[in-house]
Amino acid sequence: MKSIAALQAVVTATPFDGEPTDDELDAIEMEMPAILADVDLLDAQIMTIDRIPTELDQQRIRRARRQVLAARRDLASRAANLAVPGGAA
Repeated sequence: MKSIAALQAVVTATPFDGEPTDDELDAIEMEMPAILADVDLLDAQIMTIDRIPTELDQQRIRRARRQVLAARRDLASRAANLAVPGGAA
């Protein structure tokens, strides 16, 4: 039977403080426009869950979908430019 004290160094070798790293924060900041666009789309859809959407509701949802697509396109473009050394700015 092994003592748990013998394994303590292996288990506690890399302490986790629960905070995101700087790289993770940078990734979140880069994705924030897409995240906010997704939230706007969800808000527009949630408003029409319990009723028939009016023309204004439909316009709001279409606008939010376009914003999501544009934000995702921009995010993909930035990611592609970062992946290619010397990519277009």
